[in-house]
Amino acid sequence: MYLKCRTRRKDGKEHRSWSVVESCRYGKKVAQRHVLYLGELNDCQQAGWERTLAVFDPRSGKHRQMALFPADRAAPAHADPEAVVQIKLDALRLERPRQWGACWLADELWRSLKLDTFFAPRLGGTREGTEWEKVLRTLVIYRLLSPGAEWRLHREWFRASALDALLGLDERAAQDDTLYRCHDLLLVHKETLFAHLRERWAELFDARYDVLLYDLTSTYFECDVPQGETDPRRFGYSRDRRSDCVQVVIALVVTTDGRELHMLRRTEPDKDAQLLLAQLGMQLPPQAPPKIHSPQNPM
Repeated sequence: MYLKCRTRRKDGKEHRSWSVVESCRYGKKVAQRHVLYLGELNDCQQAGWERTLAVFDPRSGKHRQMALFPADRAAPAHADPEAVVQIKLDALRLERPRQWGACWLADELWRSLKLDTFFAPRLGGTREGTEWEKVLRTLVIYRLLSPGAEWRLHREWFRASALDALLGLDERAAQDDTLYRCHDLLLVHKETLFAHLRERWAELFDARYDVLLYDLTSTYFECDVPQGETDPRRFGYSRDRRSDCVQVVIALVVTTDGRELHMLRRTEPDKDAQLLLAQLGMQLPPQAPPKIHSPQNPM
């Protein structure tokens, strides 16, 4: 088998498409059998497929192509015996199929936000070798791709993913007690994490904070009125015409393009006007003052 290139012109451009073909000899003639269509490939992809179709021979120190034949059929007489590999098709099976592409993309998103360098020094590790940043990354990728409980991550999902190869982990990182302990380490870093994400968002999307939108919303709990005086479900008032339900008011601050900056559960049963933006205690990342252009100093 080898790679075959076909060239065609379309809209004034030359396009090259590649296929995996197999040379089959019939008497004195050789015919090519189409095995797999690959489409257009760049140089790296082409080299990768060429390596896939070749086998390294340790005796000669070179790569060469091999011929594959079913085990229940005799190889053709013209075939090189040293290049023939017979396969038991009935014994072939797929072992541990894993999700790789989505895990890789989620890992790239994590790195683009620089969360690996943010959490690694803050969370540290254990004497047993547990790297809490990678455990947290596993949890976040799991919640992004296939949300579920930690128990499901431990029992099923980790083995069905490629995170062990991508992050250099083994199944000890997905033990249920390890996953729960990782959650306990996060709360103290909440405010610094939000500040870090705001800075990364400003860097990636050139976001500004000249104008912020501030509003209140409410929701309700269909439950009995809690007895605790400090229970947050006791606060707020009915704006949903559900006087039989316990209300809670939520303050939300967003930018003009809809990016959420801060959200706070309101714990004061007063009027909306009494909840000011300053009460949220927001700390925005520093940014340069806006440029003012005049006719004497055009852009």
